Amino acid sequence: MAKILVTDDAAFMRMQLKDHLTKLGHEVIGEAENGKDAIEKYQELKPDLITMDITMPEMDGVEAVKEIKKIDSGAKVVMCSAMGQQGMVLDAIKSGASDFIVKPFSAERIKEALEKAL
Repeated sequence: MAKILVTDDAAFMRMQLKDHLTKLGHEVIGEAENGKDAIEKYQELKPDLITMDITMPEMDGVEAVKEIKKIDSGAKVVMCSAMGQQGMVLDAIKSGASDFIVKPFSAERIKEALEKAL
């Protein structure tokens, strides 16, 4: 079981992802609604893994991954993106994300991405 920080600017998406994660036996220990918030919560909560939306206000997910990796090079991040954001997903992977899942989420794909990251 992993302790997970869920980051997405849409409360509905956080709720949906949280639901999937808890069904898979993981514990959601925090939520963030933008990249800046995610960095602060990461330092405070020290999760095993972060799910990170790409497009968010204040600081996007790609920038947040870069910052989190500076703080902790071993941080495990799974990006969440809408269809058609392949370029940004590649940037995120280059920046240190382990994997990505595409919205709308499928339970199988979430499980796969988590196993790969953890």
